[in-house]
Amino acid sequence: MSLLRLLRTSTRPYLPWVVGVLVFQLLSTIATLFLPSLNARIIDDGVARGDTDFIWRTGALMLAVALGQIVTAVAAVWCGARTAMGVGRDLRRDVYRRVGAFSAREVGAFGAPSLITRNTNDVQQIQMLTLMTLNFMVMAPIMCIGGIVMALREDAGLSWLVWVSIPVMGVLLGVLMAKLMPWFRTMQERLDGINGVLREQITGIRVIRAFVKEPFETQRFRRANQDLTEISLRIGALFVLMFPVVNMIMHGATAAVLWFGGHRVDQGLIQIGALTAFLQYMLQILTSVMMASFMFMMVPRAIVCAERICEVLDTEPSIHPPQHPATAPEPRGRLRFDGVCFRYPGAEEPVLDQIDFAAEPGTTVAVVGATGSGKTTLVSLIPRLFDPVAGRVLLDDVALPDYAPEDLAGRVGLVPQKAFLFSGTVAENLRFGREDATDEELWEALRVAQAEDFVRAMPHGLESSVAQGSTNVSGGQRQRLSIARAIVARPRVYVFDDSFSALDVATDAALRAALRPVTRDATVVTVAQRVSTIADADLILVLEHGRITARGSHDELLETSPTYREIVSSQLTAEQSTGGDL
Repeated sequence: MSLLRLLRTSTRPYLPWVVGVLVFQLLSTIATLFLPSLNARIIDDGVARGDTDFIWRTGALMLAVALGQIVTAVAAVWCGARTAMGVGRDLRRDVYRRVGAFSAREVGAFGAPSLITRNTNDVQQIQMLTLMTLNFMVMAPIMCIGGIVMALREDAGLSWLVWVSIPVMGVLLGVLMAKLMPWFRTMQERLDGINGVLREQITGIRVIRAFVKEPFETQRFRRANQDLTEISLRIGALFVLMFPVVNMIMHGATAAVLWFGGHRVDQGLIQIGALTAFLQYMLQILTSVMMASFMFMMVPRAIVCAERICEVLDTEPSIHPPQHPATAPEPRGRLRFDGVCFRYPGAEEPVLDQIDFAAEPGTTVAVVGATGSGKTTLVSLIPRLFDPVAGRVLLDDVALPDYAPEDLAGRVGLVPQKAFLFSGTVAENLRFGREDATDEELWEALRVAQAEDFVRAMPHGLESSVAQGSTNVSGGQRQRLSIARAIVARPRVYVFDDSFSALDVATDAALRAALRPVTRDATVVTVAQRVSTIADADLILVLEHGRITARGSHDELLETSPTYREIVSSQLTAEQSTGGDL
């Protein structure tokens, strides 16, 4: 079972604290069980005989036992809390590390909302179960067994009440677990759903407002919220039913003890103090069963959460760092695709099929094609965000899987299609690729990326804050800062995945002109929709349905590729396309 495996492995580092919980809970429970017996002796041997000294001596002993019970109970809770919080911390760390090792394929398979829920809510459920188990589940069996022994010691004639009450509680527990298990699974799935809707709406708030779709999105959220509410109400209804039924059993047992015990007192078979002690032991036994019942009601949801966490931890990343990295040659930037094919899991057709080309240092390779032709997938193979299902991608004549991740990252600089900045300062974002870059190098990269002016206009320059999600900069500014981040790293291969789309024509031209000296000795691979951006590329690849259907320079493709001519004619006039104004 996933839950047992997860608890066993996650609590192993905290074994001394678990042992401490067991010892302190045992001492606390023994003290709790000893108190009713002392109380019975006070009644039968002290009050009934009028022995005041005996009452004082036994009362003092009860007080000492009670204080010991308090101290050991506090110590047990402290050890249990320390263990549970450590387990939660370690699980969050392990899930985070595993997700950090995932490729885009695994992240897409799980989905961001589900991964967030698994690392927060699901881990919290396991953490809470660990805390409750150590604080209550350890005590419950000790209390139950010890209570039965002590109750039989007081009066074996009433023991049949114990054997009737406990099975009734057990049957109730089994029915609840059978009902709750599928409902808790559904609850976690609907929690994923509401997280997904909320995350999507927050991310796309501008689009929602631009199209005045607030009522539609409100209805979407209402449906997701209502689905979660309905399953929560079903679960809550069982909990509501649980309390009165348990109380009814406990009160019924109390009445039965008093009824049948009263007759035994009248017959002289048991003393009043012993009957009082038996009643207290009976309530302790039922209380321990009730605590176990509440624990077992948490178990179904924890089982679901444990399965979801284990699903993440057991998923092996599709991209593995090499066990024995190849000796990296001198960085030059020679890039070669050799019969590369790529297919997404479950897809019927490959996204890329038989991709072959080479790019030498100091050259620029541009990739163009219709939407969905595989451009972004192709350039994503260069920094090894994916691995091809067939063929090889080589950098400086070494296959990418043979590079250590740090070495490959130092050779390839990626500016993704969707520019992304982390919360922090401008300088921290720019140093993401090279931590030892000086301020002057940062300003030089900003000048090349045409971002110096607006960064200097910020209140604190390089130390100005970038909000979470980079909401305090525009799309064009975000794109230029992402380009500057790649320039700071000084890689041997620059990959620009439609990285100039948010720039106006003048800024685009100025940036490309400033970029040429920087990338003179490097290899540049760029994806662009704007023909003016790639017209001066040394090699242009035309992609159609994942295949390279044409290759050559701008002028060559105008003569030989109908697809490329169509792309050019859709953006430029006939005079521009033939007059060399590009």
